[in-house]
Amino acid sequence: MSSVKRTSRDIRTANRYEVLRQIIAKSPTSRQELAAATGLSLATVATLVGELLDLRMITEVGFEDSAGGRPRGLVAVNASGGALIGVDIAETYVHVELFDLALNVLARAEEDVRAGETLPEQMVGHVAAAVGSVVAQAGTEGARVLGVGVSVPGQVDRATGISEYAPNWDWHDVPLLDLLTEHIAYPLYLDNPLRAVAVAELWFGAARGRGDAVVVTLGTGVGAGLVLDGGLHRGVSNSAGEWGHTTIALDGRLCRCGNHGCVETYVGAAGIMLNLRELSPDSALLHPEDQTATIAALAQGVARRDPEALEVVRDTARYLGAALADLVNLFNPEVVVLSSWVAAALGEPLVAEVREAVARHALPRPMAATEIVLSQIPTDPACLGAATFALEGALQSVGQKPGKRATPAAAPVGAPVKSAVRHRGRSEERERLRPHP
Repeated sequence: MSSVKRTSRDIRTANRYEVLRQIIAKSPTSRQELAAATGLSLATVATLVGELLDLRMITEVGFEDSAGGRPRGLVAVNASGGALIGVDIAETYVHVELFDLALNVLARAEEDVRAGETLPEQMVGHVAAAVGSVVAQAGTEGARVLGVGVSVPGQVDRATGISEYAPNWDWHDVPLLDLLTEHIAYPLYLDNPLRAVAVAELWFGAARGRGDAVVVTLGTGVGAGLVLDGGLHRGVSNSAGEWGHTTIALDGRLCRCGNHGCVETYVGAAGIMLNLRELSPDSALLHPEDQTATIAALAQGVARRDPEALEVVRDTARYLGAALADLVNLFNPEVVVLSSWVAAALGEPLVAEVREAVARHALPRPMAATEIVLSQIPTDPACLGAATFALEGALQSVGQKPGKRATPAAAPVGAPVKSAVRHRGRSEERERLRPHP
């Protein structure tokens, strides 16, 4: 894919988005504070704030005294000025959350995805049902829904809305956005969960304020969202972060992508189940057809210091630590965040073992500069990140002719801002495992 030349419209959209991001992060705030936080000129910030006020995305909320000058006007996000929907399509569930403009969760819905229900049309049905449910729960008028961000595993062309390759379902070039459009009337924006989770951490989590971070998703699938120089790194074809399909063991376990020895086959949910089966084929902790139940049983076993559970977590951490050490050596991040439902379930006992394993394999200097932490985002991070994609799309569509299908801005979500003035349905057990506010 050739690089996309950024137009003045793209730059304006990116700047508008960054200003709104800062307002959401710190409300109320002044135009002067926004200029300092974004690196934009005060005049540019004043213009962008005016546009956001006209869009009713923010509101004036009074004044604050300034040192020796006129009082500064304060603005805050207008939480009721619109609604955003984030969709997390995963291998075993579809989870949907509806947010206000301050990105507070107003409603949730979930659909279980059973074995054999992974055809695109079936997934679309689950998404449509869950989206309809959250809108009904929140009592939200359709006109208030600014957009729906959809996170789907695998390689995604966000400009065309095509799921190019999802190895866990054997999807190839599925026109997913077009299929969703037949059932969902709101503007739709498609991307990958690695990007969604990384943006969630960048906005609200452990990557906030960090220049370089790696956000690792540990679920059925495994990957790494990359934050480099304060912005989300997508790669030339929006495929960066497919770390779960890098090789950790030559001639190792067969992966669903067709290769052998991928990281995912040792530290994803199915890989952890295999670790347990190899250690103890008849283990009472093993639920052969249920990943969630097996991971929950392991978590409970670790809590009661069951030797078998502790050994499986230690063995998993050994593989995960070696693979993470590669990321630490390559990217020299300030923080590595372990996210998604497997990481949440196994929690700090896993993180403690991983820290020790990474230290055995990473070079001392980059390791000394890297924190390894568990995600503290109190909701589904993929939904939260997907909602920001919808927000980005809504800001880009300002001024477009009615009916024109919005496409992603050339500037990726979370990218450093540049302008002429700046060159710088889940079971009860699964519900228990995922933290909620």
